[in-house]
Amino acid sequence: MQKVCWGILSTGYIANLFAEGLTAVEDAEIKAVGSRNQSTAEAFGARWGAPNRHGSYQALAQDPEVDVIYIGTPHPFHFEHTLLCLEAGKHVLVEKPFAMNARQARQMIEVARAKGLFLMEAMWTRFLPAMVQVREWLASGAIGEVELVRANLSFMAEFDPRSRLFAPELAGGALLDVGIYPISFASMILGTPKMISSTACLGQTGTDDRSAYMLGYEGGKTALLSSAVRLSVPVQAEIIGTEGYIKIHEPWINPRVVTLATPAAPGVQSRLIFEGNVFDTRTVHLPTQGNGYNYEAIEVGECLRAGQRESQTMPLDESLAIMETLDAIRAQWGLTYPVE
Repeated sequence: MQKVCWGILSTGYIANLFAEGLTAVEDAEIKAVGSRNQSTAEAFGARWGAPNRHGSYQALAQDPEVDVIYIGTPHPFHFEHTLLCLEAGKHVLVEKPFAMNARQARQMIEVARAKGLFLMEAMWTRFLPAMVQVREWLASGAIGEVELVRANLSFMAEFDPRSRLFAPELAGGALLDVGIYPISFASMILGTPKMISSTACLGQTGTDDRSAYMLGYEGGKTALLSSAVRLSVPVQAEIIGTEGYIKIHEPWINPRVVTLATPAAPGVQSRLIFEGNVFDTRTVHLPTQGNGYNYEAIEVGECLRAGQRESQTMPLDESLAIMETLDAIRAQWGLTYPVE
């Protein structure tokens, strides 16, 4: 395989961001786009140089010149559109969240594995250079044993009951749209939780305007996470270990700066709480190339060339476990979506 020929299923906001990212990948080509109507496919194709412009998703899935399809439709359609592409023999990168629930995720994975096709959740943050640096620090034991993870992703959106952020029929709410980020982040570091406790403020449409999650792991390790679509909070993340901490500077979902902090004098007891602790810090600036979405596309290309059918950085079993965590959180609130 030389250049990876991409098809893009959807012409919305996130699909445009992904297309922009692909333009920064040397060995990738935007070969085709699929939309629900021909006019939007033509406009998207003209903007991003896609020669094959399809007025239906089915036609895109059947395009013989396409190797892999990126799915950027709203949450409730990830399941349907992923299966459409897999059944047509196409590899798939599907936008986060992977599906609406674990049942759908499990079926998507089963089909991909049965057909020997690549499938990955597009959690773009994992592949950014700053996050790669974080994983390298963790693997080296730079902060000792990780005991606590803290992360938040929140913003103030204008309320519109018909928008995908609030409409129950579009699986609206903070959890699936932005809560997926801190939950996936904790999963990357600590794995699958053994205990889940959560709370939510359900808004006018019955979906969560804001929510918080405490996840417990073996040995008392903990993740304190939160998300909101009707509240502005600093978008920060920290990983605290027995020998220091890592700070991922705002906005941590698209970080350019990370700090490693270790005790200034190893073996010396921490100061009293009202005096504060003293750390030696190392701050690293890691700017991204392109808009950041290119890194997940690079990962897909590398996996395909190596004959791998899933990513080791964002493995399918982990995507399934994350969906099971999201299901368990919603169950605590009694929140279901009409389209499930």
